[in-house]
Amino acid sequence: MNMDKVNEDLVKERAKCTFNVEELTFFLDGGKDKTLERKERERVMLTKKEELFGGIPDEYLSHKEKYENSIRKAVILFSLLRKIQKENNTDLFNYRNLLSGVLGASISQDGSPFGLHYIMFMPVFMSQADEEQQAKWLHRAMNCGIIGSYAQTELGHGTFIRGLETTATYDPDTEEFVLHSPSLTAYKWWPGGLGNTANYCIVIAQLYSKDECHGIHSFIVQVRDEETHMPLPGIKVGEIGVKMGLNSVNNGFLGFEKVRIPRTNMLMKHAKVLKDGTYVKSKNSKLIYGTMVFVRVVIVFDSVNYLAKAITVATRYSAVRRQCQQKESEPERQILDYVTQQDKILSSIAGCYAMKMNAWRLWDTFNVINDQLHKGNMERLGELHALACCLKAISTTDSSLFTERCRLACGGHGYMVSSNLPPTYALTTASCTYEGDNTVLLLQTARFLLKTWKHIDSAPLTPTVAYLKTVSDPGFSDKWENSVEGIIRGFQIVAMKKISWCVESMTNKIMSGMSQEDAWNTISIQLVSAAESHCRAIVISTFNEDMTRAMKSMSPQLAEVMGQLIELYAVFWALERVGDLLQYTSISNTDVVNLRTRYEQLLRQIRPNAVGLVDAFDIIDELLQSTLGAYDGRVYERLMKEALKSPLNAEPVNQSFHKYLKPFMQGKL
Repeated sequence: MNMDKVNEDLVKERAKCTFNVEELTFFLDGGKDKTLERKERERVMLTKKEELFGGIPDEYLSHKEKYENSIRKAVILFSLLRKIQKENNTDLFNYRNLLSGVLGASISQDGSPFGLHYIMFMPVFMSQADEEQQAKWLHRAMNCGIIGSYAQTELGHGTFIRGLETTATYDPDTEEFVLHSPSLTAYKWWPGGLGNTANYCIVIAQLYSKDECHGIHSFIVQVRDEETHMPLPGIKVGEIGVKMGLNSVNNGFLGFEKVRIPRTNMLMKHAKVLKDGTYVKSKNSKLIYGTMVFVRVVIVFDSVNYLAKAITVATRYSAVRRQCQQKESEPERQILDYVTQQDKILSSIAGCYAMKMNAWRLWDTFNVINDQLHKGNMERLGELHALACCLKAISTTDSSLFTERCRLACGGHGYMVSSNLPPTYALTTASCTYEGDNTVLLLQTARFLLKTWKHIDSAPLTPTVAYLKTVSDPGFSDKWENSVEGIIRGFQIVAMKKISWCVESMTNKIMSGMSQEDAWNTISIQLVSAAESHCRAIVISTFNEDMTRAMKSMSPQLAEVMGQLIELYAVFWALERVGDLLQYTSISNTDVVNLRTRYEQLLRQIRPNAVGLVDAFDIIDELLQSTLGAYDGRVYERLMKEALKSPLNAEPVNQSFHKYLKPFMQGKL
């Protein structure tokens, strides 16, 4: 089979692209030098191409075989990354590697058993361990001399962290903590890599000293012997079983039967327990939020990376797939020429670009505010927490939504695992739950918004909520405009009015005798809705502001297309939330009709550049791992080649025929 020839339809699509794809790639990577760095990592990785990408596809392996194969691949990958690190004198553990997704699911379609070691274990250790502890453990962790996990969630408690049951009781006679799981529901459940991979773990437990509980704290615990990898005495550890996706992540459970660890294994950069059991409270307990926010930043970037894969697959396939003749004398049409298909594909592309800009803004905001935190300035901590919560929720929800639209856009072939769309959807939908359920996170954002509204006239507003003052001002004109700026204002008005309604409703219910907790629960649907509208306003305005600023240094051709994407994204969400706009703003029925017309115009304008917009992500075939989305567009040859790898095609007649089917067909059973 000749895979070198590129499908003619894709050749034509690329020829009619109006902008320089490489220019856009440089922008998306953060500059030409970053593109070259990425390509160098890929080049080194491809020196082990057969070991990393060859062999029987994962979907034909047993659960046990899939895990073993993921470990084999992870060891090869991280050995290569370490080689790059040494050759270029760079730090393997840096945000660019983390946020590029190369440490995540780029090799396996089903995640990595090393993921939590890099994204949770080491960041938490670096932010909460004191200098002596870092000197003892960090170098070993950096070089994978030990493999760590992070155990917070329990079988009976997830979001409600204060309700965790695992205890760490200090014994001053031996200067040790005694870790214990008092019930089945106290078992740690879900930590990635903990099942069979990690030999150390950061455990979150209730700290008891001198008969007093001091709340949850972090402890580093060895769970397996470093030589034999056998669980240590009192440790009950294993894997939790098959899931919808992410089965290579090797999620585990962990229970303690009065396990003793040294006092110095409590992470003591902030809070401490002295030798005599005296508890020393942290001077700034809120610094621990930094790691939590960092992880949510990583998840936002992961959402962008997953969606970029999905839309690359769906767009290229839509250019290659032909279906239905308009006239008997004409060839079947590319399905990308159907407006319904453009609606699915181009809105997803715009969504990916929008979240890319918001991910970078969140990263910059995190760095600025985290730096302020370490200097003792708490002014914007609430804002950072609320922003990270809602962006994590919206980015993962949208990534899941748009990935599923992409799968549906590929018809029956999109249902094939070899398309990589079902595995990608499993990854995106999982992210809606882990590291904070999206509904709970939006409620966290709502709490911040209600507090802000209550003090809107008495305290200065932080940047992401400053609009509340503007749109609530009596002199503010709420005249509707069918423009990007007008749509942003519309979402801001919607958010403001929903927030104000929630505050008023809460107040009335409490005054009528209802408890604050019950009042909150009663209006929680509206609270989630208010937070979602607030976040939509942020996402659209950030996309508009940051991309418009970037367009000033772009070529006119590329800037024009980026402007179209901004408008498409804004109009798409205005139409998706038209009920809110009709209820809370001055938009008219005529305005809605005009928005629909404009949306269709934008689809036509962007259509010639669809393939160029996904080519710019520059995802090599080995990482895309899709029969439908390869650069050459040879969809049908790749589908057949992949089908022939099925073990059921290894022999012309399966043994079940003679054992079961033939006797049944002949009535001999």
